[in-house]
Amino acid sequence: MGLKWTDSREIAIELSERFPDIDPQTVLFTDLRQWIMDLDDFDDDPNHSGERVLEAVQLCWMEEAD
Repeated sequence: MGLKWTDSREIAIELSERFPDIDPQTVLFTDLRQWIMDLDDFDDDPNHSGERVLEAVQLCWMEEAD
């Protein structure tokens, strides 16, 4: 079963592993959205992402980076 937009923590872990040198606070939502959709395990409707969903992923990623 693939990752969905609601899997904020799991997505954040994947992103932190894929982009270890990126500060999640500096990532634009347009880039973040594309990077999430590019993950091998991601399997959800691209139109279901909104600012709230991306913020949740970004916050989880920031926690992972600490």
